[in-house]
Amino acid sequence: MPGLRKYIIGVLLAFFVGGAVIYALTSKVQAPAAIFTTLTGEKISLSEQKGKVVLVNFWATTCPACTHEMPALIQTYNAYKSKGFVVVAVAMPYDPPNYVLSYAQSHKLPFPVTLDVMGDAMRAFGDVRGTPTSFLIARDGSIVDQRTGELDFAWLENYLKKELG
Repeated sequence: MPGLRKYIIGVLLAFFVGGAVIYALTSKVQAPAAIFTTLTGEKISLSEQKGKVVLVNFWATTCPACTHEMPALIQTYNAYKSKGFVVVAVAMPYDPPNYVLSYAQSHKLPFPVTLDVMGDAMRAFGDVRGTPTSFLIARDGSIVDQRTGELDFAWLENYLKKELG
């Protein structure tokens, strides 16, 4: 009977480990219930954005990669905003608010620009440190993709075409 016991334990272990792997590969990580404050004082709640595709972009005015990707981000936002695409630009806590405001105005950023003065948003998203860091959130509120560094706009556009038409 010891051989049968080992066999049964092995089968059960394989079943549970296999199930855990499948669960990890198929489970969806939900975006945090973050609330952002825009430059104009408006509150944006991620939970209220369900049904839309949301890109949360952590950036800084002093980050060359951040400012380099902004024109493409503006173009992508303008192309898909009427179809349910939302961009929330989150300025890092170390970025002076007057720099953020000046940049947003001079570059005519068409999407909400928020200040994360206390670092609550960066902590909610797993202690974001590097910029740019972006989180793409699906209509159901799950995080589809996370990228540190400049966005892959070809990939993003393909995703938006598939999801938003």
